[in-house]
Order: sequence, then C-alpha cells, then structure tokens
Amino acid sequence: MQTKLPSVYLAGDLVFRPEALSIFERLKAICADYGLEGVAPFDGQAEARLMPPGRETILAFVRADRALMDQCDAGLFCVDPFRRAADMDPGTAVEIGYMHGLGKPMEGYTVDGRLYPEKVEAYWGKSWKQTLRSRVEDGAPASGSQEDPDGMLVHSEGLFQNGMVDGFIGFSGGEISVDPDFYEAFRKAAKRLSERLGS
Repeated sequence: MQTKLPSVYLAGDLVFRPEALSIFERLKAICADYGLEGVAPFDGQAEARLMPPGRETILAFVRADRALMDQCDAGLFCVDPFRRAADMDPGTAVEIGYMHGLGKPMEGYTVDGRLYPEKVEAYWGKSWKQTLRSRVEDGAPASGSQEDPDGMLVHSEGLFQNGMVDGFIGFSGGEISVDPDFYEAFRKAAKRLSERLGS
C-alpha cells in the first residue's frame, strides 16, 4: 500500500514570472526528491483560467488558492523582493498569515540575503537617489532605528522581510533559507520541511 506524500503549497511571486509553469514543474520535481508532493496555485485554478480577465476571475483565483491551502499539509514560500522593491509579493505575505492561522508548518526561501533595512536603503538609493536617516526617538515602540525620506520607520531589523513574515514562518518551526541560486534556495527549504514532516 502506497503512503500518501505530504502535500506542500508552493507560493510566491512565481505565478507572475515568465515561464511560470516550467518553474513549478521543476519545484515539484525537487519536492519529490524529498518525499513531498508540490502543489502549485495553478493546480486549483482550472475553472478560473477559462474566465476573462477581471475582478471575478481574480476572486475565483483567490478562492481556489484558499482551498488549496486548506487542503495542503504545509507551505513553501518564496520571499524574494517583488517588482524591484524591498518588500515581497503582498499576496504571498497574506498566504503566510493564512497558513499560520491554520497552524501548518512553513518554510521560506530567497535569493536575496540582505536584511530588510538594507533592501529599503538600496531601493531608496537606486530609485530616488535619497538616503535613510536616523529615527528621532518619540517614545513610541519601534522595531528599527532609521526612517525613509517619507518619515516611515524602516522596521524589522535583523530580518529578511517584514517581521510578520519572518515571525510567522519561524513560529511554525521554519526559517528562511538563502542561496543566490533560486532552485538551490528552494531545495534547502524543501529539505528542511521534509525533515520536519518526517518524509
């Protein structure tokens, strides 16, 4: 009798990347190497893909993705910066929060090993030719010591992304694996998850 492999939701900005289907096929193959069944968001979107672009189609995608997260045993999340900004894809961040609420194991991975404030600093320097400045102490709780030119706190010092992202992955027992090679970063995360799930 064949034992069912743990199913793992594969999330990130990957659905927006060129050759997304090929990327997911390769990620699924890596999952199989570690005794996991990779599940891509596309796997639940067959009906929605027949609909014309628009609000109802997007909401159908969202419902389909939520159903997959409900069904899967765990999640592997790409937290790479999105659209050349410091922050990751916001939809993926929501999914991390959702799976945390479900109490499911998660692992993250990224090709960008800079800490979040470094990413913010690089974004402002490259895009706007402006620098960060020290935050003036005002008595409010702070998770950072700098602010950007708009006066917004540059938070989450010591983390790769927003503290809620790193935190929720960590609270589930996971961590964010880093490697400059995308597939190697994913492989590290898949290996960790497999060991945690006893695959």
